[in-house]
Amino acid sequence: MEFQFWMLLVFPLFFGMGWLAARLDIKELLSESSALPRSYFQGLNFLLNEQQDKAIEAFIEVVKIDPQTVELHFALGSLFRRRGEVDRALRMHHNLVDRVDLDDSKRQQAVFELAQDYLKAGILDRAESLFSELEGTPYAKQSLEFLLELFQKEHDWLKAIAVTQRLEAVSGQPHGKQVSFFYCELASEEIAQGNLAAAREHLQQALRDCPTAVRAMMMLGDMVANEGRHEEAIAIWKNIETQDAQYLPLVAERLLNAYRALDRQAEGVALLRDYLGKYHSLDLMNVVFDGVLKNEGPAAAYKLVRDELERNPTLLGLDKLLEARLLEVSMEHRADVELVKDLVHKRTRNLATYHCAHCGFKARQFYWHCPACHAWDSYSPRRNEETGTPV
Repeated sequence: MEFQFWMLLVFPLFFGMGWLAARLDIKELLSESSALPRSYFQGLNFLLNEQQDKAIEAFIEVVKIDPQTVELHFALGSLFRRRGEVDRALRMHHNLVDRVDLDDSKRQQAVFELAQDYLKAGILDRAESLFSELEGTPYAKQSLEFLLELFQKEHDWLKAIAVTQRLEAVSGQPHGKQVSFFYCELASEEIAQGNLAAAREHLQQALRDCPTAVRAMMMLGDMVANEGRHEEAIAIWKNIETQDAQYLPLVAERLLNAYRALDRQAEGVALLRDYLGKYHSLDLMNVVFDGVLKNEGPAAAYKLVRDELERNPTLLGLDKLLEARLLEVSMEHRADVELVKDLVHKRTRNLATYHCAHCGFKARQFYWHCPACHAWDSYSPRRNEETGTPV
């Protein structure tokens, strides 16, 4: 491509246009800057110097000088709520809700923020009322999630069920398993008051909403067993194998006790041994061990644990093996075995816990509802050593 002399005229034109555009941008920036209160820049300076408290006070001054700074109202209100200064957050968001010049979208945002303030303050009736106002708005799904949290705190399980069903309709995600837990909670309350028919209906509804609701099946079996109908209870608990076999250890002792009540302990031990062969579990092994020990004696119990340890080597299994060994060992070697067992038992203490997959909270007993983070169904029915969870 040959150089053309007319190109010499184009370069100055481009530079001139760039200079003019830059001048216009600078003028616009200076115009906007002059419209902002001096407190705004002081606040920014405090933020840059990590002086948050002074920055907040400066921004509050901006809000006083220029009440039209809606976004700054929202930012400050949310900041106050996070810092635990709920009274100040309430004032900020109330000011926004009371303004007559807000458009619908900003008003809905203000109501949503104000509802969260009331929830944080523990004024649950006001929070419920405001979240309920937001049905049909862009904040409907988030509001329903907050309402669900609120009703669980109040143990208002019927409202929790209703909100969960609405949340399912809004999100398109199934919530049947969560609803089943709420029905189980209702059943527990009815059982405590002696209303067994109502409790049974709640548990059956839980299973209709979630056919794999192991907790509901366990509770149904418990109710039947408490009425002395052990054969029926056994049939109910056996269904857990098809629901989710990993939960069988939670009903192993119940099953064995029901068979004992029917004077058919050997049959119960045989059933549990069959489960143990198909679904290895330390808790299941412990129940089978006790059954074999009572039915067949120490030698058979020792062989059971040794075979399981060979098949699934674990420290918890070794601890049980040493316990079985103590039943047979002579007095001459008993002290040595006890010493080793004590050492192993101390090492395995943390391995024998359950843990919450949601928050990591560890507990020695199994929970359907985590006592730390309040998540449902977050505990595996297997011990930490079996799941490989770090201790």
